Amino acid sequence: MYYTYIIRCIDNSLYTGITNDLERRMKEHFNKTEKCAKYTLKHTPKKLEAVWESMSRSTASKLEYHLKKLKKEQKELIIKNNLKLKDFLENKIDISIYQRLK
Repeated sequence: MYYTYIIRCIDNSLYTGITNDLERRMKEHFNKTEKCAKYTLKHTPKKLEAVWESMSRSTASKLEYHLKKLKKEQKELIIKNNLKLKDFLENKIDISIYQRLK
């Protein structure tokens, strides 16, 4: 399994990433280990906002790519209401292959 996720930072910015081990990756971000992303090193993570599960790295990467292209306001709507994922991405990727976990 692979996971695409959105983290909210203390400055209210959003970081999007992928991993195959969600628990390990969150520890890296939140503990600011040497393996955390450069972004979360400078923008302290506050909360895991959303997580989608997918079967392959390729599909997780596609969702990450398209989420990163969205405006912050659109990402906020997706965090609040997963149905918005369809509104923003249905003509770009097959969203039925993603299972929202959080």
